[in-house]
Amino acid sequence: MYQSVGVIEIKSIAKGIEACDAALKSAGITLVSAHPACPGKYEIIITGSISDVTAARDHVKGKYGSALVDDSVMGRIDPRVISALFGTQTAKKEGSIGIIETFSASSAIKAADIAVKTARVEIYDLRVSRGMGGKGIVLVTGEIGDVTASVEAGAKHAQDNGLLANTSVIPAPHAELWEQI
Repeated sequence: MYQSVGVIEIKSIAKGIEACDAALKSAGITLVSAHPACPGKYEIIITGSISDVTAARDHVKGKYGSALVDDSVMGRIDPRVISALFGTQTAKKEGSIGIIETFSASSAIKAADIAVKTARVEIYDLRVSRGMGGKGIVLVTGEIGDVTASVEAGAKHAQDNGLLANTSVIPAPHAELWEQI
């Protein structure tokens, strides 16, 4: 089943915590994460049906609009992306690795979704915002051709929106590198 993902950024940590509570109480959503993000913002990532995620986002926008930095609702997200957001993905340390680095959480989530829908790859890791100055990073694994195609497709979306930081494809990562990423 496809779900949707919502990302809401608030310019105040205090109001962000309050907004997160309001979002959770407004619709049948599941909280993926809620935390301070650089520089002094609060980021809320939610998942659920498109109608529930949209309702929660709209509720927050209506109540905290003056503190809103950005928001995004993405529908029909591949289940592997949802799994990666929760940290329960099962990709193996083998094959090639592709990296998409973006300037925002929502662009990283969308890039991951496009990447896994483009080619036969698995998400090795998906990190958003925390400890990265608000950036997002997607790591995919698979055969070199698939990894290259998926990185190009995911990066294109971020680039088209001015949110691509960088990309890389490593055909055969060293064994020690696998242990560090």
